[in-house]
Amino acid sequence: MPEKDVIERALKDAREGKSPTTQAGEFVHEEMEHIREGKHGARSTKQAIAIGLSKARRAGVKLPPPGAGSSRQIRRKAAQDTERGRRHAKGRVSRKRSRATARALRREGRSAASRRSLAKQATSAARKRGAAARSAAARKAVRTKGPRRRSLAAKKAARTRARRAR
Repeated sequence: MPEKDVIERALKDAREGKSPTTQAGEFVHEEMEHIREGKHGARSTKQAIAIGLSKARRAGVKLPPPGAGSSRQIRRKAAQDTERGRRHAKGRVSRKRSRATARALRREGRSAASRRSLAKQATSAARKRGAAARSAAARKAVRTKGPRRRSLAAKKAARTRARRAR
């Protein structure tokens, strides 16, 4: 069950007209915090993200289902979670089942939420997208930088290009 403040932040994002993925990000962030606090672990960063997305769908965030590249089981689970969020079914979860999943997650490692593994996950996810999409994301990010930080970033890029030219 997500914490109250997480749901409130997600609702605030929804009111501000932010995308469902941004709203779901609050749940993923909460999941990473749980791992860092030692509440439980995760086998991989991908699994930790998946748990957060599942919680988001169950809380009613209108997240689109995963693409055709994912397995049928994953798509079915996402549909199940979305349905649960749509109906706001507060049906009791089997105590045995929830305790079993909690115990299994406690046995997993804690490195899934480390900065290093998150950066690795982000890089590999970005690599799957095309160069144009990555470039567009960079251009969008630049808009929030401001002149001073933009100048520093340009100098850093120039240094990198110079180093690679050698």
